[in-house]
Amino acid sequence: MCKHSLHEFLQGLPKCEHHVHLEGCLTPELIFQLAERNGVALPDPATNPAYVSIESLTARYDRFTSLDDFLSFYFEGMAVLRNERDFTDLAWSYFQKAHADGVHHAEVFFDPQVHQSRGVPYETIVAGFAEGCRRAEQELGLSTRLILCFVRHLSVSSAKQVYEEFVQHKHFELGVIHGLGWSSTEVGPPKDMFREIYASAAEKGIPLTAHAGEEGDPTYISAALELGAQRIDHGIRLIEDPELMKRVAREGILLTVCPLSNVRLKCVPDVSHVPIRRFLEAGVKFSINSDDPAYFGGYILDNYCAVQEAFELNVMEWRIIAENSVQESWIPNERKAQLLESIQAHVKKYMPLVGA
Repeated sequence: MCKHSLHEFLQGLPKCEHHVHLEGCLTPELIFQLAERNGVALPDPATNPAYVSIESLTARYDRFTSLDDFLSFYFEGMAVLRNERDFTDLAWSYFQKAHADGVHHAEVFFDPQVHQSRGVPYETIVAGFAEGCRRAEQELGLSTRLILCFVRHLSVSSAKQVYEEFVQHKHFELGVIHGLGWSSTEVGPPKDMFREIYASAAEKGIPLTAHAGEEGDPTYISAALELGAQRIDHGIRLIEDPELMKRVAREGILLTVCPLSNVRLKCVPDVSHVPIRRFLEAGVKFSINSDDPAYFGGYILDNYCAVQEAFELNVMEWRIIAENSVQESWIPNERKAQLLESIQAHVKKYMPLVGA
C-alpha cells in the first residue's frame, strides 16, 4: 500500500489506461480456475516447477529475466482461454480492478493470432472481449476501446489473415474494435514487418499504435511513426534521441508508459530510471499504465503510486498527466469534456485556487 501523502488524491484521480493487455490480466488464480473448467492440462510441474501451485506460479513472476522470458509464460497462460465466456470473464476481471483503481476510460489490447493458432475462432475471441467491454460500460460506467494487436513473433501471413477477418466483419465501422497495434518480441523481427497492413488501415482511417522503444533503440520508434503509428506504447528509450524527442513533443504523440513493467523486464533497474521527469520537462505527452498487471505485480494505481514515490510529483504535474491522457484517448470530444471536467473537479479538492 502506498503511504505517500498524495495517495488519496492519486486513488481518486480520474484515469485513462491506454496500455493493458487483457491476456496480461490472467492471474495465476484465473489460470488454474479456467484450466480446470475447460479440462486444459497445464505444463507438467515435474519439468516446470512454476506450475506446482498458484503460489509457485505467482512467485515465478517475480523473477522474469527479460521480455522473452516473460512472454514464454504469457503465451503459455493463454492456453486456458477456449470459449467466449472465458474471454468475457477475463475482461470483466480486469475492468472491475481498473474501476476500483479510478479508471474512467480504458483502451485494451488483445492478441487474436495467438488464440487462433490454438484453434479458437476469431469470432469467439472478439465476441467474448466485446461483451466484457459492454458489461464494463453498462455496469461500471467506464468508456472502453478494444485494440486488436498483432504479435511480432508470429508470421506476417497470420497477421494478414487476422486483418482480413477484421475488415470482413467490419469491426471498425461497427464500433466493435477501435484501433490496431503491435506487440511481442521487439528486437529481432523486421521493424517494418506490418508495413502493408498499416498502410491499408491508415487509408481506412483506423487509429494505429505500436510497441516500440522498450528494449529496442529509438530507431524502432521512428520506424513505427513512419508506418503511421499515432502513438507509441512504452517509448522510454526516446530520451536517447533528442531530435526525435522534440518531434514527439511537437506533434503531441502520446507515449503509453508502463513503469512497473519496465522494472520487471529489466529495462530499468527501478522506477526512478523511467524518464518521467524528463518527459514532463520536454513537453512529451504520456500516460501511465499497467501493461500486464497479473504478471508484473501492479495494476494502474500501483503504477501511479510507484511513480509518485520515485519522483515526488505535485498535484499540477499529475493534472497535466491526467489531462494529456484524456486528450490523446480515442474517444469523441464530448466524452473527453466529461473526463476533463471530472479531473478538474478532483484537482480542486486538493488545490482550491486551481481554475479560480
